[in-house]
Amino acid sequence: MIQSSKAPLLGAVICLFLSSNAQALTNDVRPEAYRVSSAPAEPLQMDAPKLPDLTPFTPAAVQAKIQRKPAGRVSIRRMTGMDQLTEFTGGDERLREWVSRQGGMPEVIVIEGGYMTPAGLAKALKPGQFRETAPGVYLQRLPLVVMPGATLHIDKSTRELRLSSDRGAFIINDGKLFITSTRVTAWREADNRQDWFEKKGRFRPFINSWGGTETYVTNSTISSLGYTKSKSYGFSISQYSPSMAPKMGRGHPTGWLLNTLFDDMWYGFYCYEADDVVLRGNTYKNNIVYGIDPHDRSRRLIIAENTAYGTIKKHGIIISREVNDSWIFNNVSYENHLSGIVIDRSSVNNVIAYNETYRNKSDGVTIYESGDNLLWGNKALNNERHGIRVRNSMNVKLYENLVVGNGKLGVYGHVKDLSNTDRNILLDPFETNISMLIVGGKLVSNASGPMGVDSPLSLELYRVEMLSPTKSAGITLPGVLGVYQDQILDLLVRQDKPVLIDYLGADMEAKR
Repeated sequence: MIQSSKAPLLGAVICLFLSSNAQALTNDVRPEAYRVSSAPAEPLQMDAPKLPDLTPFTPAAVQAKIQRKPAGRVSIRRMTGMDQLTEFTGGDERLREWVSRQGGMPEVIVIEGGYMTPAGLAKALKPGQFRETAPGVYLQRLPLVVMPGATLHIDKSTRELRLSSDRGAFIINDGKLFITSTRVTAWREADNRQDWFEKKGRFRPFINSWGGTETYVTNSTISSLGYTKSKSYGFSISQYSPSMAPKMGRGHPTGWLLNTLFDDMWYGFYCYEADDVVLRGNTYKNNIVYGIDPHDRSRRLIIAENTAYGTIKKHGIIISREVNDSWIFNNVSYENHLSGIVIDRSSVNNVIAYNETYRNKSDGVTIYESGDNLLWGNKALNNERHGIRVRNSMNVKLYENLVVGNGKLGVYGHVKDLSNTDRNILLDPFETNISMLIVGGKLVSNASGPMGVDSPLSLELYRVEMLSPTKSAGITLPGVLGVYQDQILDLLVRQDKPVLIDYLGADMEAKR
């Protein structure tokens, strides 16, 4: 049971220690190399973060963006020679996928010059290319490209757009794409059913929007898209691939995805070098690798009010490789195979606030090699490993978080040498250093203790309530900080002052 914030703290268990599974670099660090003092209180005071206003991002606002005139034109071309398709027709014999599925030189549907809907496509094309199979149900049997200046609107009069897996259908947006109040699924023609995931590597249709494009999805269901090939992950918003970018020469893509269900996707959402993307109010259910996965150098993202659960292989929500200056707030991420929320690989200046992560098979919130991030008012409950884990990251701030009933530590900070792992260290430089500031919040009934921090360069604690310990050892500070136990407790509990624990360096160790 969570005790009242008015409960006395003298009965708390405070554990800053070296966990046996930490793989820490502390064996050569002597406790004498640390100093404990009272930190000044004022720098620790901080107002709640100002979060983006979500009121502009609504289905009505999306409808207002749609320009229905002039009408678009439809044609059939060969897939080869189209710049928008070089990622899928060149290298590692990717064109062979479509040669085998179409039974000859592969073709593509092209929309140019204006606005088009599935109903318009069915009128303009042959039944073997695109047809209405039942009222409002359409089968797309070829890849489709929306050219610059054109708009594809999969609208509410479309009950369902089925993308044929048998024939290698997919959608590439190089203009504008709207999906509103409808359903888009991968479809197995041979079996007359949805193409549910069965095994890694097998082709399934996908949707990808290139650089400079706009993509809007509201009140819809996107299901069973994506496989392992590049830019084919499911639903993606991506800058052009490096080989395409010099020729295409357009800005960063953007889009809004609102109130939509994404399920059985290889990746529920992926972006690459995208700016100002908004994911609001979506549900990411039973996706294969990730629910939400913004990637490389995407900026100013808003990931808010989403639910991600049941991810089969990895995380519910992850941002990775320089996804900066973004906001992740009011999301719920639970029962995923690994962590609920992950901030990874040099992703900095992000705000992670008011999220709930629970019953994940790894951590609630994980910070890997990503400094200068703020965690505010999150709840990490009953995750199988740590509530909040921070690795190799400097200046990570934890304010007013509630961490309860996790299988290992409530908050775990550590360093780790990754030189011998399969992570691309040359592209992702990092330092085996950690510094953390923990202010307020409650750490309650976590199985291995409320907190463990290995080899910090600095650790600041203020008003941290550590309640309902699962062990009867009393107040202990094992590990390198054990020698300072009385001093830390006197400052933190009896005097109600901030505690600063900082590393004096190897030279001080040698002198002592």
